[in-house]
Amino acid sequence: MKSTNKAHCFGGVLEFFEHASETTQTPMRFAVFLPPQAKQSKVPAVFWLSGLTCTEENFMQKAGAQRVAAELGLALIAPDTSPRGAGIPGETDSWDFGVGAGFYVNATQAPWSKHYRMYDYVLHELRTLVLKNFPIDGNRIGISGHSMGGHGALVLGLRNPDIYQSISAFAPIAAATQCPWGQKALRNYLGEDPQAWKAYDASQVLKTTQFRKEVLVDQGSEDKFIKVDLMPEKLEAAAKSIEFPLKLRYQAGYDHSYYFVSTFIEDHLRFHWKHLTNS
Repeated sequence: MKSTNKAHCFGGVLEFFEHASETTQTPMRFAVFLPPQAKQSKVPAVFWLSGLTCTEENFMQKAGAQRVAAELGLALIAPDTSPRGAGIPGETDSWDFGVGAGFYVNATQAPWSKHYRMYDYVLHELRTLVLKNFPIDGNRIGISGHSMGGHGALVLGLRNPDIYQSISAFAPIAAATQCPWGQKALRNYLGEDPQAWKAYDASQVLKTTQFRKEVLVDQGSEDKFIKVDLMPEKLEAAAKSIEFPLKLRYQAGYDHSYYFVSTFIEDHLRFHWKHLTNS
């Protein structure tokens, strides 16, 4: 693991890293913000998963999250959205599949299965690496994300309640098996059997999850992707069917951009802090 950039920010430190990943068998990049409280003791952390076309830099540059994280004493970890440099033919042909679009799944279909294993990378390798090298409390970890990353945060969080103590999302792809973005990715990464796709569909996973804490989701009412690719109503219906404590907020006038994310990121970080510290 090597540092590629470092900056002081709100009394804490923002640093970018690259390492050789065993999971993806490629170099992987991620960013870490450590609040000033990390100088004295281990702190809780929120993993942030970004959306299509993003890297480990987008959230740290655009969300404005560091000020509140520094106040609360929350670490922030943001991985890249896919392997890069795998050299798979066609992996850079589409903006919504391949490079920058790993969809946080473990691919089972060749040639993607060798490298595109973002689910295991986030859940196991990156988490282990971060806990080994930074003053972060492994028993107080939350997960959040935007769009494709919101899908990833919901799926990872709901499937692993022993790992993640808090979950939130911004404009998530809520029903990946039923929308064009999700169907394209799941078909190519997982094959033609729709039954295999359900493990990566947030609205399906929610129906069987053992996670029972409140989950916060914000969705902009003017998001151009809301009807075709995001489908928040599917997540809402799944939650109602099992009386799950989903807090889905429709934010009037907001779109899909980081202007939307930056407006409500403070609410989300305070939500995570409350659940990670029971305060």
